[in-house]
Amino acid sequence: MAFRYSSLIAATLGASIALAGCDDQQTEHAVQKLKEFFNAIKPDVLLLKGLTPGVTTEAQIRDQMGKPETERHFTDGSKRLEYPRGPQGLNTYMVDIGPDGRLQALTQVLTAANFAKIRPGMTEDEVRRLLGKPGDIAVYPLKPETVWSWKWREGGVTEEAFFNVHFDANHVVYTTSRSDVMRGH
Repeated sequence: MAFRYSSLIAATLGASIALAGCDDQQTEHAVQKLKEFFNAIKPDVLLLKGLTPGVTTEAQIRDQMGKPETERHFTDGSKRLEYPRGPQGLNTYMVDIGPDGRLQALTQVLTAANFAKIRPGMTEDEVRRLLGKPGDIAVYPLKPETVWSWKWREGGVTEEAFFNVHFDANHVVYTTSRSDVMRGH
């Protein structure tokens, strides 16, 4: 824990020194990159702190959570912002913004209930909309198969595991699987 905070202090100090020699445009760009970096490593408790459905605005969400991985717009004027905590994080948050520009819902989607919704015949886009960006994509051209994997908190004996979605040559789901997180190898 102390190492993480030391690294954070060192990164902040380094960024401050680098910013001292920049013009305004360079400084603004560097500050934005620094904010993106801190949002990527910010603990979830801080990332989600104070976000209240019906109250928090989209601008406040973006300021607190940063730039989303993807943004989907719907015909009713609502939006869904995707925030994977990766690259191999255990959570992916979908943030639903209503047509009024306020938070409707914030959902952690890497759950057994969501994994159970994955069915043979679903497209890659349908899976992505449900689970967000995979932490890993493996392509097996000889099989032919593509496997998307998400690391998640399974609980039980091994706490963490991978949920895998297998796509065939037509880019549709044909099966799912689970694999252990290998440690110490």
